[in-house]
Amino acid sequence: MKKIHTFLILLFLTGIMQAQDRPQPKPGPSPVVNIKKPQTFVLANGMKVLVVENHKLPRVSFNLTLDNAPFTEGNKKGVDELTSSLIGNGTKKTTKEAFNEEIDFYGASINFSSSGAYASSLSKYSGRVLELLAEGALQPNFTQIEFDKEKAKLIEGLKADEKSVPAIANRVVDVLAFGKNHPSGEYLSEETVKNVTLADVQANYTTYFVPENAYLVIIGDIKFKETKAAVEKLFGGWKKQNTPKNTYPNPENVSKLQIDFVDVPNAVQSEISLVNTVNLKMSDPDFFPAVIANQILGGDFNSYLNMNLREQHAWTYGASSSIGAGKYVTKFKASSAVRNTVTDSAVVQFIKEIKRIRTERVPQEVLRNVKAGYIGRFVMQVEKPQTVARYALNIETENLPADFYEKYIQTINDVTADDIYRVANKYFLLDNIRIVIAGKGSDVITGLEKLQIPIFYFDKYGNPVEKPVTKKEAPTGITAKTVFENYLKAIGGEKAVSAAKTLAMTGTTTVPQAPGPLTFTSKLDSKGKMMVSLAMGTMNLMKQVVNEKGAYIEQQGQRKNLEGADLADMKASAAPFEELQLQKRTDLKVDGIEPVNGSDAYVIKDGKTTYYYDVKSGLKTAKGKVREQDGKSSSQITNFNDYREVKGIKVPFNLVQNVGFELDIKMTDIKINEGVSEKDFL
Repeated sequence: MKKIHTFLILLFLTGIMQAQDRPQPKPGPSPVVNIKKPQTFVLANGMKVLVVENHKLPRVSFNLTLDNAPFTEGNKKGVDELTSSLIGNGTKKTTKEAFNEEIDFYGASINFSSSGAYASSLSKYSGRVLELLAEGALQPNFTQIEFDKEKAKLIEGLKADEKSVPAIANRVVDVLAFGKNHPSGEYLSEETVKNVTLADVQANYTTYFVPENAYLVIIGDIKFKETKAAVEKLFGGWKKQNTPKNTYPNPENVSKLQIDFVDVPNAVQSEISLVNTVNLKMSDPDFFPAVIANQILGGDFNSYLNMNLREQHAWTYGASSSIGAGKYVTKFKASSAVRNTVTDSAVVQFIKEIKRIRTERVPQEVLRNVKAGYIGRFVMQVEKPQTVARYALNIETENLPADFYEKYIQTINDVTADDIYRVANKYFLLDNIRIVIAGKGSDVITGLEKLQIPIFYFDKYGNPVEKPVTKKEAPTGITAKTVFENYLKAIGGEKAVSAAKTLAMTGTTTVPQAPGPLTFTSKLDSKGKMMVSLAMGTMNLMKQVVNEKGAYIEQQGQRKNLEGADLADMKASAAPFEELQLQKRTDLKVDGIEPVNGSDAYVIKDGKTTYYYDVKSGLKTAKGKVREQDGKSSSQITNFNDYREVKGIKVPFNLVQNVGFELDIKMTDIKINEGVSEKDFL
């Protein structure tokens, strides 16, 4: 089975990412901002209401937030997420369909979760929309049918994440940083979700969806007196109740710098995260210096990390850092996804840049520009109702002074280079940091060992394991020819495969930032012709064609003819089943056995292309490719799953391609010896 050619996909994705990463113009002088103070009142049940009248536009927003302390769920992790999914799916008074139809009729938006609800609408409908919000939040109708549906969706999503390197990396980062028995370290699994029952969801709602820590923030074209009366009527009957008071020990950072490695054999990139926990509150004097220090290190496009790993070395699409702040323990994290071959080098540069901000005073110009950019973003957001609501809520829940946001700009401007130096040493704990790496062990462990940093090994759930055996010798007698022959036999036999002159595939996929699903189409002819396209609806985003005259790529109306190595590579891919030709070559050898997607696979390398064939089934499980473009090297791997029979030949109906994220293509139709014509290759 041919590998989906990634060239056109990468062009599209690169355009998206460059648009996201493009540096913004420097903002001008800091303006003075005025943030309206809310009028407040408290219901007898404990719910606090904050109302901000704003008559500039005929709109109103309602934000109900339950500021409950985090809690663990144990072997039923998933209860709270399922509760979130079920709230809003109809009420005890109104069916799901009727509820949603009424919201649509008013042109309003509304959503619910286990931690609150949000709605917005035109002010002339605000009374009824508030009624619907109260009804949905306080009278949810949890049914077995909806529960089973949401539970199945959640499990399906978890299955999709099992091979996702970013998902594995994020899970292990939190497990190691906080511990499995801490609310921030717990993780969802198929097993824990299966343990959850409808009764558990109902009990979770009854226990935690209470007014004790509830805040309702209302902003917009309303009158305080009328709003107060409506809220008292709708929420006054919400039964007063206290939530459980749970405490958890603060997690401890490691005693010295170490690498925590997770072997993910299908990874073409290493997910690198340097992480330590922090206790930083918004009310702390360190808050603003820490925020600005993070912007300098990895929060901006022009940050130390991004300029180094992306701009200087071209190892990644982006490197960044973040620091959490709030009432509960959180984390500092610096991270990036880099090519396998530069994993050890990237670790060295991460350490270099963190050490730099901890030992060198930040230049005044850099500090000035970062502060100006941060203030500019603050000013742009401050007029939005959602922002005003968040600020009002923060003052209440984070124990902030009433003028916190009025003094926001001045407080940022007061941050000095000495402040940056001080907080960098206090919160970016280079000597006590975990370097968590999820990557392909066979490619990266040897390089990491040369760094002389202690390495500990973990599985994809954060459990300690022995150093993985990343490669084994192939048994005597196993050759590239026998592997290719076994593959052809496994999918239906050489005779049947040779009779397959054309292959037509249609499927769907999604990409980040795209507004909807994409249609994938691939057509191949044994005469060396190929057409691959991605379309959104009737609009063709990209198209790649190989024919007897050459090859070209077309993107958004622009056509580029391919030459040289790119042309040769395209032509080599233009075959329905390339193993028919590969088995005839005498220069290819089996380069050992490696684990791929949980099973051992024979490895065959052909220049910058690597093939993987399952030792037991003989099926091709993956194909990797190293590509050079604009002086940058990138690796892509396609995983072949869900083999099904079409006209006596097994073909994969699911292809998962790693192009900086998991591109999951599910085939809806595959045809052999039909559905392909000469006009497809024009």
